[in-house]
Amino acid sequence: MNINQNEKLRMERKISVGRIVLYQRHGSPNGQHKPEQSPAIVTKVLDEQTQKCQLFVMNPNGVYFDACEFSEELKPGCWSWPVIS
Repeated sequence: MNINQNEKLRMERKISVGRIVLYQRHGSPNGQHKPEQSPAIVTKVLDEQTQKCQLFVMNPNGVYFDACEFSEELKPGCWSWPVIS
């Protein structure tokens, strides 16, 4: 899949319960834990316009729920669509 096809797919995606997305973790202030991505499942859509949703986030230290905004860029505390290759 080329870059244009991937961008088109990202534009056409609609957030809904059960979708798999990527959550960008904050990391720790002291740098011990890096701000890395974790897989997440959408459990509730809070706002379809802004794509704010409730996520079930899975990371190496456990799982948790978090309400967060969508961001195209990797922004801590936000979710983004996974890249499909």
